[in-house]
Amino acid sequence: MAGWNYPEISLEDLLKAIKGFIDMLILASGYQSSGRLARWDSGNIKRALQWALFLEDVIGSLNSQDEYRDSLEELDVALCEMISMPYFPKGLEHLSSKTLSNARNLMLEHLTHTLPLRDLHLRALVTATVEMDFHMLPNADSDCLDKHFEELMHSESKKPAFNVSRHLMEDSVNTSMMTSPSRKANDAACSFSAITARELGRRHVAVSSLSAAETCLEMLSRSEYHLNVSERGKSLHDGVAHTGALTSDEVPIDPFTWNLLKSRNLSYLLDKRTIRLVSGANLILSAPEDQWVRVFGRLNISTEAEHNLCETVELLLLGCVASKWKNLIEHLMSSSYKPVTISKLCQEVLNIVVGGCKNLCCKANMTSSKDRSVVRFLEGLLSSRLYTLWKLSPILAAFAIPSRSPLFRSYLRELESQLRGDTSLTSSCGCAKDGKEHRECDLVDRLWCLYIYHIHSSA
Repeated sequence: MAGWNYPEISLEDLLKAIKGFIDMLILASGYQSSGRLARWDSGNIKRALQWALFLEDVIGSLNSQDEYRDSLEELDVALCEMISMPYFPKGLEHLSSKTLSNARNLMLEHLTHTLPLRDLHLRALVTATVEMDFHMLPNADSDCLDKHFEELMHSESKKPAFNVSRHLMEDSVNTSMMTSPSRKANDAACSFSAITARELGRRHVAVSSLSAAETCLEMLSRSEYHLNVSERGKSLHDGVAHTGALTSDEVPIDPFTWNLLKSRNLSYLLDKRTIRLVSGANLILSAPEDQWVRVFGRLNISTEAEHNLCETVELLLLGCVASKWKNLIEHLMSSSYKPVTISKLCQEVLNIVVGGCKNLCCKANMTSSKDRSVVRFLEGLLSSRLYTLWKLSPILAAFAIPSRSPLFRSYLRELESQLRGDTSLTSSCGCAKDGKEHRECDLVDRLWCLYIYHIHSSA
């Protein structure tokens, strides 16, 4: 490789410009590094787009002549090194000279898909793109450009589905490379508006699809929650034995109780809040281990902040199963009724560790190195605060903690202690009866969840 030979700018200065562009992309996504909202006005948006045009011009010059081929290759090598750095922002790993050759598309994509998209931001974005088009074609009439943008949006909104592939947008913007000077001027005049209109169209489709999915999810969650509980006055406690007789009760769990247990736990998995936590946990834990450990280490999870501790543990447990969420829900939904007795349930659950790993994740070899790291972190976090698991849904501990881990063995020992009645731990199952009956409901719930994912799955 001959090295960098582009005379207009040094590689070092170009990389500084690219790093500045990356910082703008992060802010364009809606938030500052502090977590506060990033606020954009039309002037700052125009400066960001001008920065993008500068990068496009440089990359275009490098691409236009064979003598700069080595310089282009050296740039890509430098970009690969930049991306490999541990603190490089997630979501931009695709960055290369090819993507930077369409830097304005990349910037407008981030500015349009910002969360949340506030009215002030949208007005600033539309104003900036129209003014950029007007600046690139000084003889154009601003009213004409405004009308053109409205027509673009109207045209996009009529399409049954927007093409989400980036190359189509790039083609529409860059056709000036192959057309006459007058066509080049027209394409340049509408390029920013065209990209913005298309990106707003894509966002509209995405938001509409998400809204429809959330509505369906909410309906399914509500139907599961109310499934098989229509018998007025009947509760989970009516179908289980007293705690003192659990280990010797030979009466099988009836179908009503089985379906009620399934519906209750399935409703937690399908809840909108749970789905959002799964998504957030998956994003956080996709970072290198030292980074997410640092994030959770900064949280106030002292004994004086039990709510924060519960949310942290819930987030970590959901992160353990985010990649296999669909499989776990399908398994729970397909778990057909089995007339197992309470004593059999207790015996098989308490012997899980002795019998080895049989649960769904172990059977399918679905436990990743990330999951193991999270469980190790939880073991340290809960070493003296195991009671936190009793403040969370029973289904979480059942499917998120591997049966080979010390944390799982501690959980089983505590369950066994509760069966004997020599524990002070309390939990929340939503039962309206007194504390004793409340504990009985919770114990059966937790035993059943363990049975479903560690024993019923291997049957």
